[in-house]
Amino acid sequence: MPEPTCCAPAQPDPAPRAGFWRRGGWLLVALPAWILAYRALKPLADALAFRGLGLAPGSHLGEAVAFLAYDLPKVLLLLTAVVFGVTFLQTFVSPRRVRDALARRAAGAGNVMAALFGIVTPFCSCSAVPLFIGFLRAGVPLGVTFSFLVAAPMVNEVALGLLLAMFGWKIAALYAGTGVAIAVFAGLVLGRLRMEHQLEDWVQAALAAPVLGEGEETRPGWTERVDESVRGVRDIVGKVWPYIAAGIAVGAFIHGFVPEGLMAGVLGRQAWYSVPLAVLVGVPLYSNAAGILPIVEALLAKGAALGSTLAFMMAVIGLSLPEAVILRKVLKPRLIGAFVGVVAAGILAVGYLFNAIL
Repeated sequence: MPEPTCCAPAQPDPAPRAGFWRRGGWLLVALPAWILAYRALKPLADALAFRGLGLAPGSHLGEAVAFLAYDLPKVLLLLTAVVFGVTFLQTFVSPRRVRDALARRAAGAGNVMAALFGIVTPFCSCSAVPLFIGFLRAGVPLGVTFSFLVAAPMVNEVALGLLLAMFGWKIAALYAGTGVAIAVFAGLVLGRLRMEHQLEDWVQAALAAPVLGEGEETRPGWTERVDESVRGVRDIVGKVWPYIAAGIAVGAFIHGFVPEGLMAGVLGRQAWYSVPLAVLVGVPLYSNAAGILPIVEALLAKGAALGSTLAFMMAVIGLSLPEAVILRKVLKPRLIGAFVGVVAAGILAVGYLFNAIL
């Protein structure tokens, strides 16, 4: 430490600079390794199923095992890359600034902005509930807040990244566009209903309490952003991998054993009941986008219509029964019923629309 003089006080030691590897230099090795591993997945999966285990190509069990051996590491690799990249980008997004920006917008433009913010902000249905209250306390209208609450889990960045990687930009864009439309529609309708009195009493008491000052936010440096991205991968992939494994196991069963004609008959575009059936089946389930996508992949491969499949995915992610249980902590039953009814109507409309035009 520098010695103090009569003219200058002692200066603190400067913070040690992080080394090259600590600042993310390991990415130069990790990225080529990720690419090589991804390219080797298909031949390794076929070798395991058909040569290692001796299963016959084209047999029900052989195709199911090959699907499982290929899709499980594929989805985990894609999820790791998507979560790392998205978390890094999210370090540039401040929840406080999002809230302040929404508080300055009226209905209409505010609903659109809230739905778009829902795509890029890192909130699932669980973490979105505390933010839901924070938005209301900051003066964001109830309908605008609902647009965010619908979009955040349903059209989240991980779902879009995986859809883009697995199905291409057209389906990813369709899903994002219709999800945002549902979020805006739901927020506008719920805002018109003037149901602020249907918030739970403790929430209304919290809204009436004075807002305490908040500390200044600090901008993270490069090392902190990389560290946060690694933590995001560890937290999210560590939590959701059982759901992914379960989803891929269901997808493998559908891929190997369910006849194509059966799925096309039940969830095909010719069956008028396919969309509401997909929503009814999806609501009691609880999964995230990464866990449900392998099932979506298998359903589409077996002849299910795109509109019915999108409706199923939206119902699982954005309208699940566990989410309703979480929302019951802050909303009275009548408002939950309105929320579920409006969002379900939007999902049904999307399903029938895409079954009609595609």
